Amino acid sequence: MIKVLGFDTSSIAATVALAEEGRLIAEYYLNNKRNHSEKLMPLIQQMLSDCDITLNEIQGIAVAMGPGSFTGLRIGAATAKGLAFAAGIPIIGINTLDGLAYNAVTFNGPICPVLNARREQVYTAMFRGNGMSIERLTDYMAVEIKEILKTAGETGEPVLFLGDGVPVYKDEIKNMLGKNALFAPEALTMPRASSIALLGVEGFKKGEVESPFTFTPFYLRRSQAEIQLEKKEGKCR
Repeated sequence: MIKVLGFDTSSIAATVALAEEGRLIAEYYLNNKRNHSEKLMPLIQQMLSDCDITLNEIQGIAVAMGPGSFTGLRIGAATAKGLAFAAGIPIIGINTLDGLAYNAVTFNGPICPVLNARREQVYTAMFRGNGMSIERLTDYMAVEIKEILKTAGETGEPVLFLGDGVPVYKDEIKNMLGKNALFAPEALTMPRASSIALLGVEGFKKGEVESPFTFTPFYLRRSQAEIQLEKKEGKCR
């Protein structure tokens, strides 16, 4: 039976989970403050201990690869690489937006995860749920909220919104979509490792795996530090 360890450090929450084919075994969730470098490994170790499972009994490491917090993604990637290398197993990178959409997998219709990317942008994409799985309909985007709302409105259907960008842009979403704007319960709004782990099982079965030597996070856009450095170098030329 395929077992996959999954975790998500893309947001303020640290969440870890263990899944096997068709079943979530355990999920631990810490939504207190962003100290993933201190809390992630103890969470993983505690969960594995409670489940009486060792790292050697796991076939793959699923990690939220981004987009999200640059620091959080780096911590998640480094942890995934270390564990995968130690156990001699592959990494399954799961896009954070896929994981969020999968939180609402039982919803039949368009799903729009919205992550607050700051600088007046959101990380987002459109998905469709059928009650058992999700299908991505658009590219992953870093755009102003009005861009994805235009796409959502073109469906002509009720659209389910979730993610930490929803509270920031809720009024704008309501104004543009009216009664077709639906909002997921708070429990589904934050990234969950259960979704990452379950998607990881499916990815493992499809061969969508990477070596710990080649895996990299998916940032979607450059960091503010990189942009500032580029501007500084441009002025020096």
